[in-house]
Amino acid sequence: MTSTEMRTEAEDSGPSGYAAARLRLLQEGAQSGPPRRAALAELTDEWLTGLFGAGAEGLRGVSLVAVGGYGRGELSPRSDLDLLLLHDGGDSGAVAALADRVWYPIWDLGLALDHSVRTPGEARKTAGDDLKVQLGLLDARHIAGDLGLTAGLRTAVLADWRNQAPKRLPELQELCAERAERQGELQYLLEPDLKEARGGLRDATALRAVAASWLADAPREGLADARRRLLDVRDALHLTTGRATDRLALQEQDQVAAELGLLDADTLLRQVYEAARVVSYASDVTWREVGRVLKSRAVRPRLRAMLGGGPKPAAERSPLAEGVVEMDGEVVLARAARPERDPVLPLRAAAAAAQAGLPLSLHAVRRMAAVARPLPTPWPAEAREQLVTLLGSGRPTIEVWEALEAEGLITRLLPDWERVRCRPQRNAVHIWTVDRHLIETAVRASELTRRVGRPDLLLVSALLHDIGKGWPGDHSVAGEIIARDVAARIGFDRADVAVLSTLVRHHLLLIDTATRRDLEDPATVRSVAEAVGSQGTLELLHALTEADALATGPAAWSSWRGSLVADLVKRVAAVLAGDVPEEPEATAPTAEQERLAIEALRTGGPVLALRAQTEPPTEEEPTGDPEPLGVELLIAVPDQPGVLPTVAGVLAMHRLTVRTAELRALDLPDGVEGSVLLLNWRVAAEYGSLPQAARLRADLVRALDGSLDIAARLAERDAAYPRRRGTIAPPPRVTVASAASRHATVIEVRAHDAPGLLHRIGRALEEASVRVRSMHVSTLGANAVDAFYVTGPKGAPLPAEEVVSVARGLEEMLRG
Repeated sequence: MTSTEMRTEAEDSGPSGYAAARLRLLQEGAQSGPPRRAALAELTDEWLTGLFGAGAEGLRGVSLVAVGGYGRGELSPRSDLDLLLLHDGGDSGAVAALADRVWYPIWDLGLALDHSVRTPGEARKTAGDDLKVQLGLLDARHIAGDLGLTAGLRTAVLADWRNQAPKRLPELQELCAERAERQGELQYLLEPDLKEARGGLRDATALRAVAASWLADAPREGLADARRRLLDVRDALHLTTGRATDRLALQEQDQVAAELGLLDADTLLRQVYEAARVVSYASDVTWREVGRVLKSRAVRPRLRAMLGGGPKPAAERSPLAEGVVEMDGEVVLARAARPERDPVLPLRAAAAAAQAGLPLSLHAVRRMAAVARPLPTPWPAEAREQLVTLLGSGRPTIEVWEALEAEGLITRLLPDWERVRCRPQRNAVHIWTVDRHLIETAVRASELTRRVGRPDLLLVSALLHDIGKGWPGDHSVAGEIIARDVAARIGFDRADVAVLSTLVRHHLLLIDTATRRDLEDPATVRSVAEAVGSQGTLELLHALTEADALATGPAAWSSWRGSLVADLVKRVAAVLAGDVPEEPEATAPTAEQERLAIEALRTGGPVLALRAQTEPPTEEEPTGDPEPLGVELLIAVPDQPGVLPTVAGVLAMHRLTVRTAELRALDLPDGVEGSVLLLNWRVAAEYGSLPQAARLRADLVRALDGSLDIAARLAERDAAYPRRRGTIAPPPRVTVASAASRHATVIEVRAHDAPGLLHRIGRALEEASVRVRSMHVSTLGANAVDAFYVTGPKGAPLPAEEVVSVARGLEEMLRG
């Protein structure tokens, strides 16, 4: 059925005919995007015209006006109808009756309606008081009735907007900033609001309003396509959910992608991010231009008075670098600059802008993108130095990098960047897309350059450490290959290329080893030393590890993690300096441990002690209170089956997060009979304060004697644990780390973190007659990565066939 036939059906059959024609239009697979939105608006116009005409017979000085998105002729499947019934102040009773004749059929069909009844004067006054109303009226469009009345309002509203622009535009900018603060940046969110987040449809509408003021205009290249893409995604979201929603939730992304004919949800998000990035960049450029214009308008009368009405003075230009100057708060090209002859100019201009903390002029970036020659391979030394300067400039680097990327200069300089650009990271720990994370890591690394002998290698490794995420397989392995190629292309010598490729290949080595391996085991330290190879590389890797974690998100770095990494680095540095780590010997119990053990034997039950662990002030920050690293929990208990899962379950009941744990049998003084297990845990409170030691001990006693059903209590907590609708965690995985230790078998568990996870794992290992020597717990967001050093009953590593069976059984238990 054609759109003309649909309109005829809507006119002939009233509301039911409109509803049928509307449904048929939305179900037509062949028509989507702008044509469908326009057709839906046209169909709605015809229906409303019929409703208005039937109620307005003999009534003059009244018109029906579409405003907002409907006024722009852009109706998504579940969009509100924004309508204004405009009248000249005549028969108020007849106008009210007409309003009822129009509004009620809309409500009867279940359509959302945003309506008002006003005279032109009332509409203008309301717009003057309410910026949102004024923005809606800028898109006013006549539907039915007195065309002259509508045209007069449109003319007056536009004149008001242009006259009031110096006052209203700062208000609009503040409104946009407040919304961005609440909703976040669309180009980085895993569940973005397509309308309200920064770079979304609201910002695109704001840019239209700025253009209508005639004070400034947005960069138009790509903006219309970006806005169309966001509207298309919202249409698909409305159709797949059947709701008027702008939130692109995780559980709906695959359906929305399918509706749009895209490969998968990641492809969908990448397109959304690219569109949002265009809108955000256009907004930045536009608001800077608005600021300059308003500042110029404020200064101009004073200048005219000082100059006696003479000619306008030329803008001051301050040199920043060869071919680069500052003018009006932006970095622009010098008059003598020749980008077509100077291939280093884009990097030199970017470095100068970042060092000065100033934005790059849009015109300068576009000119360089249009005519600049490509850099030769390998790059000249100046180009490499300018890149390092740009990366080392701190927070201003981000805005300058985004300006280069908006015009395609980054992918021209670094072609491998295209695979990580706007790439989402479906991990709750990461708060940025891959490309933004790389720049954030460089920013963090710039704060650590005084700690390393080669700041240039640190900054470039920060930029490249996740470059392999655009390729299949292990991103560290793929990244090593890419980094070697990129480093050679930008002019590093063979030795530096080897260091950079090592840093990228092993950028997770320190954090993974420190949080998941026994640092007392010489095999652990030797394996890291062999991978790193030199003191200089270790120094760089330590700084890169910290920068990477800080740029990932708040869950990825803490004083505890930092202390573990620093401890590992110290041990590895000793090995690289020639010290051979000795095999660990069983240490004699401390006086406190011995006291706890004797008390446990005397009472026949658990005895415990809590002690806060703090990080002392560093040389860099010698003042201030030490930062808490957690709480050390010592538990002595007479040797008996099930101690590990029981203690883990009780700690989970008390909402204590376990970070590390060791378990060993104590050798007691002569004359003391009995065997005591000592558990040394480092824990932290999930929230709130730590429980009292007496309460912990009481629950441990009850759990060990069987009067407290830990499994049942944890099951109750698990049933009440909040779960995000539609979020499905990947299946758990259990692996064996071969050659990780000479004294024990290392079993690594990766699973969704949940209350009682350690209790379940400990119980499964106990049932398999496996003894846990120590465990190292790491939780990143909702993901737990725990390493267990286990032995057989006699204290030796497990035979190969037995460890495979244990790992398989543990994985089956976790999957069940």
